[in-house]
Amino acid sequence: MPIHLYLHKLSRRAQLRAHSLPDNHILKSLLEARPNLNTNPHCLSLESLTLFQRAKIKETIINMDNRFNEIYPAFDLLNNEFSPRLRIVDIFTNHFSFYSFIKNSKDSFKSHLLLLSDLTISSSLDSLHIPMVTDVSIKHNVIMSITYIHISNKDITKMIYYMVNILSTEAELIAIRCGINQSINISGISKIIVITDFLYIVRKIFNSFIHPYQKYIAAILYKLRRFFLNNVNNLIEFCECPSQCKWSLHKVVDTETKHFRPLLLFPCKSSWEFSRKSKCNNILSNWKMTF
Repeated sequence: MPIHLYLHKLSRRAQLRAHSLPDNHILKSLLEARPNLNTNPHCLSLESLTLFQRAKIKETIINMDNRFNEIYPAFDLLNNEFSPRLRIVDIFTNHFSFYSFIKNSKDSFKSHLLLLSDLTISSSLDSLHIPMVTDVSIKHNVIMSITYIHISNKDITKMIYYMVNILSTEAELIAIRCGINQSINISGISKIIVITDFLYIVRKIFNSFIHPYQKYIAAILYKLRRFFLNNVNNLIEFCECPSQCKWSLHKVVDTETKHFRPLLLFPCKSSWEFSRKSKCNNILSNWKMTF
């Protein structure tokens, strides 16, 4: 792993505990006010203290406050989508399903490909069903995502996204969210079939355990909840299709994501992204001088 990505990974891990705390926790009350907080700052928060008072506070709290703005707060513990008895897994248990790829034998391999073909053929004959094929690839820290949405008797809808310097898991969740959002906006749709090679990431959407992608997942769950509430018969199915399967529809998307060359628009010097990059370069320079 490149050293700058490894440093970024360590930095994020060091802040997981603080980001997972609720907003009314005493430790967060001590930290400076954040743009997403509408409450007034605590009387003992760091921004209310003098320099002499700040000097008497433990350095770990100061460091945590300085680093808080460097990491996107992806935790959302108090979101209603994660509340017991209100979660999708509790209310709409029969509205979603998974089809995993099992590498046991050649027969299971062929049967899985046959399943994918049957699902897409049956969907092509029914205007209320939508198969969605998506894939993500990484090259030179650029994450490329392409999604094909097949609609009966209509042209294929193609969505292209590329992101720089983010984690692949974030990109995959964003790709799923955009594809679902595009599909449910089509009137009359009753079934969405998502075909992807990162099914293990999709399962995180329905996982109630704490992990640093809750804001992405809450947005997906909100869209799915609306889709299920529109009609009691609405369904979504997630099918795994690894790249080595070379299944026709997924192979097209997989090949395109690996060969697509996006025109990157680099941020200006006054932007937050450029400041982060400059800081990262300084860390690398000091690391090289030390070692």
